[in-house]
Amino acid sequence: MRPIATLLFATALAVTACTTAREAEPYAETQERAAVAVDGGLYANAPAAKAARSQLVATAKDSAMFPRTDVPASMVIRTGQASIEVDSLDQAVSQVRLLAGRIGGYVANTTMQTGRGQLRSASLELKIPAQRFEEGLGGLTPIGKLESVNVNAEDVGEEFTDMTARMGNSRRLESRLIDLLATRTGKLKDVLDVERELARVREEIERYEGRLRYLRAHAALSTLTLYVHEPVPVVGHAGSSVIGEAFKQAWRNFVALVAACIRGLGIVIPLGVLVTVAWLGAKRLSLLPSRSAGR
Repeated sequence: MRPIATLLFATALAVTACTTAREAEPYAETQERAAVAVDGGLYANAPAAKAARSQLVATAKDSAMFPRTDVPASMVIRTGQASIEVDSLDQAVSQVRLLAGRIGGYVANTTMQTGRGQLRSASLELKIPAQRFEEGLGGLTPIGKLESVNVNAEDVGEEFTDMTARMGNSRRLESRLIDLLATRTGKLKDVLDVERELARVREEIERYEGRLRYLRAHAALSTLTLYVHEPVPVVGHAGSSVIGEAFKQAWRNFVALVAACIRGLGIVIPLGVLVTVAWLGAKRLSLLPSRSAGR
């Protein structure tokens, strides 16, 4: 009796395992079986039956690889721009990098200008977790003098939901087309038309998936662009010596004064000539009565 009971127990375990395996069979394998059945039906008389079956099996597996799309709780894309005046550019850039690491973000792009005759400045693009965006803005004050801050928020929740619904409809249409290819027999032209429609639907699914990935990534990470620069010189231009520029400005002022005097000669000389002529004419007229009296 004991061997018979052991045999019955082993049989029950085997039946349970087979049932569980069938229930857990993935979508790709189910579609593969449907594609294999095409050889005996739809493509039975086609010359390229084997190649068509292999292509259908491969595309069915690719379709099963699309991940499920869950709508996040918040779909808001935040972007910000800020300008900061600092005493030392190198120290400020180091502080910005430390700030990004402290709040769980990173510096994506950096552009620096430190050439001769240029204002020492840098532009840094920070990627910050959306839930810590306000903390990142608050950490800018210790870096230097905050000149301007501009924050934009774009709610893309409606677009995300719409894209998700469209992708779901496209997935269902794709499944129906695969079932149609697996069960229907007909002319080769009809088969090719269905395959072209299936390719178009899968292209739409890929486009929707790409857009959803973009929205999800930009909603999870906010972008903050910082423009950091050193103070502008009081005299002269950026990157120049203050004393040297002061002497140059004094020389330019002297040259401007001499030039003004030269330009003034164009007015003074004609006026002097007119005054001299008038004086001589008046003096000559004053001598005429005295000559008449002497005669």
